[in-house]
Amino acid sequence: MIEREEIFTYVKEKFCTEPDYPWFKHPDHVVLRHEDGGKWYGLIMDVPRIKLGLTGKGSVEILNLKCDPTLKSILRGQEGILPAYHMNKEHWITIILNSSFPKEEIYNLINLSYDLTK
Repeated sequence: MIEREEIFTYVKEKFCTEPDYPWFKHPDHVVLRHEDGGKWYGLIMDVPRIKLGLTGKGSVEILNLKCDPTLKSILRGQEGILPAYHMNKEHWITIILNSSFPKEEIYNLINLSYDLTK
């Protein structure tokens, strides 16, 4: 489990990234962008569970990251990893932030996404 604030701290220290809140209608949606050029490497959102194919009511907080397709295939079998929500499902994954997917692995995937989107 990881909190969005932990991600913000990590990307600030590692990449000098400040969270970007580009949508007035969705103030909880946060884009992680490269400092130079503004390309996205991450997106944090609250999404209704039903839109992700999950049971239960309410929303869940997710992180979308770009991922190598081969690694994506391996990760898909792990708890907390889903096909990308609202992104290209071949090149992006969705991580459920309150899942048991390890925090250090999330940091590694953030690094990979950053590198893949340069």
